[in-house]
Amino acid sequence: MAESFDPTTAPTLADIHAAAERLAGVAVTTPVLSSPVLDARLGGRLLVKAEPLQRTGSFKFRGAYNRIALIPEADRARGVVAFSSGNHAQGVAAAAQMFGIPAVIIMPADAPQLKIANTRSYGADVILYDRATADPSQTREAIGARLAAERGLTLVRPYDDAGVIAGQGTVGLELAAQAQAMGLTIDAVVICCSGGGLAAGVAMAVTASMPMAEVWTAEPVGFDDMARSLATGERVANDLRSGSLQDSLMAVMPGEITFPLLTGRQARGAVVSDAEAQAAMRDAFFHLKLVVEPGGAAALAAALSGKVPTAGRTVAVIASGGNVDVATYCAAIAG
Repeated sequence: MAESFDPTTAPTLADIHAAAERLAGVAVTTPVLSSPVLDARLGGRLLVKAEPLQRTGSFKFRGAYNRIALIPEADRARGVVAFSSGNHAQGVAAAAQMFGIPAVIIMPADAPQLKIANTRSYGADVILYDRATADPSQTREAIGARLAAERGLTLVRPYDDAGVIAGQGTVGLELAAQAQAMGLTIDAVVICCSGGGLAAGVAMAVTASMPMAEVWTAEPVGFDDMARSLATGERVANDLRSGSLQDSLMAVMPGEITFPLLTGRQARGAVVSDAEAQAAMRDAFFHLKLVVEPGGAAALAAALSGKVPTAGRTVAVIASGGNVDVATYCAAIAG
């Protein structure tokens, strides 16, 4: 993927490998965790890729760093702008700080306060907006486009960008290699899904070495645009804009780039409730000793709640993030 790459086209497997080279020594190679208790409960082998242990507490750092690295230096120096409910915000802010460039992050006012505070701690200028607004001039996309034009900033999209997808795909490269090192072949991989950047990248990477692996996305009830789109074969939108505890998984519609990458790999969608996500957070705490946020627990919830077949199979799930407010986490753990 050259510096003059087109972010609006689908990345290739070579782009994911190139992203892995850029991230070597920068991103954390996160571990794959397992639990005999959970394996016995499911009647199979459960592998949990622990992205809460990534820089900034989620996989989003990978895509953000890779995308910023691809901006020509003259343009990069002017800075970047991004919109996010929190994890992409932190990833972009941290990566921009590492490159020594300005970052403006547009975040919903109802995002978890921890995510807003963390984003500011990386030196980003945070602009809050109302994600439930009906005013088209006040959407995050409109605000981002306006700031990019006014200040000459490069927009780093949260998922529908070739550089971002390639960076997220490095999660899948690591996962496949780690499973192979354990002598295991993945029968299904389950990925927390909002716009589909992580899901598309992981699907590309895992099926490249394990072509028979099923690809599943996991989304919250009421925000299952990807599941419904995969079922119908065309992109459909959510009616809701907010209202799920799984705040990191509330994209309006699957991405234009990400959706074909998933349909081309016969992906299927699972939908989980907030209660199921909270139960997965408890299991991650008790059996894996891993802190997972509600949206980051969706894939684990899909497996543990029986939405994805696990008996007699090796199922890998991506625990995508661990940035959760203390009160929300304590409520989940307390049940």
